[in-house]
Formats: sequence, structure tokens, C-alpha cells
Amino acid sequence: MKISISSGHGKYISGAIGIINEHDEAVLVVNALAKQLRNRDVEVVTFEDTASKTQSENLDRIVDWHNAQSPCDVAISVHFNAFEQRSQPVGTEVWYYSQQALAADLSAAIASVGLIDRGAKKSTSLAFLTGTTDKSVLLEICFVDSEADCAIYADRFDDICEALANTLAGEEEDERPDRPDLPERPSEDVLFQVIGKMSYFGGPDDTTGMTEQEGLAFHYEINEHNQQLFLPINTGTGLARQLNPFVPYLAVRWDYERTPKEMLAKSGQRALVRALATGRQALAWPADWGPNESTDRVADLSPGLCEILGIETDDEVEVIYPWEGEP
Repeated sequence: MKISISSGHGKYISGAIGIINEHDEAVLVVNALAKQLRNRDVEVVTFEDTASKTQSENLDRIVDWHNAQSPCDVAISVHFNAFEQRSQPVGTEVWYYSQQALAADLSAAIASVGLIDRGAKKSTSLAFLTGTTDKSVLLEICFVDSEADCAIYADRFDDICEALANTLAGEEEDERPDRPDLPERPSEDVLFQVIGKMSYFGGPDDTTGMTEQEGLAFHYEINEHNQQLFLPINTGTGLARQLNPFVPYLAVRWDYERTPKEMLAKSGQRALVRALATGRQALAWPADWGPNESTDRVADLSPGLCEILGIETDDEVEVIYPWEGEP
């Protein structure tokens, strides 16, 4: 196996700068990932652009270098994302032109350290993906302007590179540690539990069945107890449209006698959501009541949580609230 890896942007074309510098961190990831892969007997070639002075020159130089290494099993460009300064987590994603399965696996590998998995994203316009001869993927490790993302990245840097190396090297499934079964929980600790079909809701793009000024069942304003749920900018819409779609949140038909509104809004406790089809599971914040019983669904999830779990509308999930510890 042979893999070519380049750091996004270059010495004079730094890319995004926030809490961390995109190009500087991409170089670190490339070098650490290459070392991990070589330890697995994978042939690796790496590249950093230290010459280009313009973006166009930089893109051409990176693509030309990768094509000069062909044939390779995969060409990889390492990047970091950016939007605007915020404390909330935003997550990781991997862009592809034709390699959807590989992109999804790599995104899940990066997210395994605790980042939100935004999943595989298709592009037919990114120069790196369209210009490389070999199959290729573009990694967006995390957001340079998210305090939560940068903290996880700094703390779990080695784990991210190891997870990527395991995925790229084709580590056999039976060599990976088995995911433990869910621990037994005393029935009195579980205040809400349900299994059934799901859909998704919330965020500025949710214009189906949701009015522009629609609110939430037990969050009435953005405050210190719930700010992690919402976009950093007030969009002037109702709170349902201001939900951050990349944050794991959910709505179920809560029993307010067992789970009062104040508990759901202020306790800081999260629910465990497990996808029955994929076996993936994640923690999610209570955000709303729903869906309506007429939908024949038991839960509405954030779009980001759907990506983490690898599911689509009408797939089945199990929801347990509250859940302490790791998912």
C-alpha cells in the first residue's frame, strides 16, 4: 500500500487562523499520521508547499505533486475548518468526489475521540479532489475557531492520528477492541426510555413544518444552561431555527411528571441515543418535546446527531434518559 499526504495551504498561504493556525497544525498531523502509517508497514510520501505565494499556485503545486506520486492507493490533503469564533463544538468532516465510504470511515475515525461527526461531504468543485489522478479525500480535522473543538484536538492529537492510521491501513475488524455492551442501569435511574423510528429537526435550514418564529417546549431563552444548543449568532428567528444543527440534541415525547421541564432545561443531563441499524451511540441534549404521535415516530434528532449515528429518517433508535458517563 502507498499513500500520498499533503498539508493544506502552505508556508505563505496559511489558510484559516483562529485559536490555532490551519497550515501549521496540518503539517503536524501529516507528519504524525505518516509515522503511524509507516509503523504499520505502509509506504507514505508527504508534502508541504513552502514556495507558492498565491492560492492558485498553491492548489496547482499540491495537485501536481500528488499526481507525480501516482499510482497511490489514496491521496490525502489535511485541512482544518473555520466559520467564526465560538465556544461550542462544531466537529469534523471529510470531503470526497467519488470515495464516499472511505470519507465516512475517516470522518468517524477522527470523531471517535469526542468530536462531532459531520460525516462524508461530496464536492465536485474542490480542486484537490477533481485534479488528483488517484482516488482522494480531503480531511477537515476540526474547526480552528471552536474552543471546544480545539481543546479536544489538542488533548487527543495522538489518538486522532492513530485512528486515521488504523482506518487507512485497513486494520481488521476483529483486531479492534469490541465496543462494550451498555452497562446495566437500575430501573429507578432511568426516567425515560423508548425505541422506535426517528426523524430530524431544528436549525436555520428546517423550513418544513416549522414556522420561522417557532419556539421550543422548555427552552424559552438562550442562557448559561443551554447556550451549547444554539448558533453563536442571533438569527432573529424563533429558538427552534436558532438551534445549532451540528450539536447533538433531541426531542421526544417527555413525561413531564417524571422529567419536569425545569430538569430538562437546566440539569445538564443528557440522553443516550443508540441507532439500532448501525450500532452507533452518542449523548444528546434535551431540546424540545415531540414528534407528534401522528408521525409514528418516537424521536426527532439534530441533523448532526443523525450523521454521528449514520442514520436517516425512519431508522430506529433507542433513547435512554438520563445517561451518565461515556456513550
